[in-house]
Amino acid sequence: MCLVLVCDEPERVVATFQAPGRCPYCGGGVVAADVESAPRLCYVPLCFRIRRRFYCSLCSRRLVSVA
Repeated sequence: MCLVLVCDEPERVVATFQAPGRCPYCGGGVVAADVESAPRLCYVPLCFRIRRRFYCSLCSRRLVSVA
């Protein structure tokens, strides 16, 4: 008997806008993106989450926000 669990977490960008500040790597502008994700177990969504992620507009690196 074999048990196979299919786990997936697709992400979708809901909105993007300019954020204040500069990229510490290249000095480019910062873009904030609201990303919606839905972790799935056997194709059934468990919950919906919206997170804000920050990216550099020039070098496309993901920036980590420090709280």
